[in-house]
Amino acid sequence: MSDNTKSANQELPRQRAGGLGLNIRVAVKADCPRLLELVHELALFERAPQEVTVTLKEFEDTGFGDKPVWKAFVTEADGKIVAFALYYIRYSTWKGSRLYLEDLIVTEEYRGKGIGKMLFDRLFEEVRELGFSGMVWQVLDWNEPAIKFYQKYGANIEAGWLNASLSKEQIANL
Repeated sequence: MSDNTKSANQELPRQRAGGLGLNIRVAVKADCPRLLELVHELALFERAPQEVTVTLKEFEDTGFGDKPVWKAFVTEADGKIVAFALYYIRYSTWKGSRLYLEDLIVTEEYRGKGIGKMLFDRLFEEVRELGFSGMVWQVLDWNEPAIKFYQKYGANIEAGWLNASLSKEQIANL
């Protein structure tokens, strides 16, 4: 993934949400252990903690190795990462290059303070800055708070598509 965004060490302007002094910045490799903690927190929330199988090394390599495939924005409160939005570029033969939001995670104690909105708005800036044709993501059908959050933006939440996947183990057995 080419780096057309601000320098990874460059902080974006400080923002306030819910009376908090927050900092949104581009993620760096040193953030990966904390990001994985938040991924595990999300997996618990989504009732699938056993599904997180990525190792810290793989996570770091795929974000900051020779061929990075993802980028993220992190939100800090008092120097601690409390949220992040991780994305990659998806190509649609119908729509062209699109930002694919893999995860938007706000740690439980910081939810409801406007942090998700700040990250979502930063993603919109990224879409515009990089000239993508749009942004896509998934939301679980039972996650009403997330669905309502996305509906506030006028997001199209589609029915009729089913997710399909094969694991590394399944592919090895083919």
